[in-house]
Amino acid sequence: METKHLIMLLAVVVIVITPFFLYPGMGEEQGFFAGADSNAGSAIEETGYKPWFKPIWEPPSGEIETLLFALQAAMGAFILGYFLGYYKNKRKTGN
Repeated sequence: METKHLIMLLAVVVIVITPFFLYPGMGEEQGFFAGADSNAGSAIEETGYKPWFKPIWEPPSGEIETLLFALQAAMGAFILGYFLGYYKNKRKTGN
């Protein structure tokens, strides 16, 4: 393995491990690692905003919502990968 690959791998490991040492035992319950969605939602609720309509269907649980989101991401990645590969091969073969 080349030196630059080892350096990049080490950098990734450091980036992933560092938060565990900076915030040991702290999670979303204490306000750490919370996403922007939760902060934005609470900020919008404070203004008194009322939604115009309600969702037609809500997933029965958070796990189902996560599954649907992951499925959507996988489908998008598949479509993007397909077309990138198609056009790369098209350019490579000269057609």
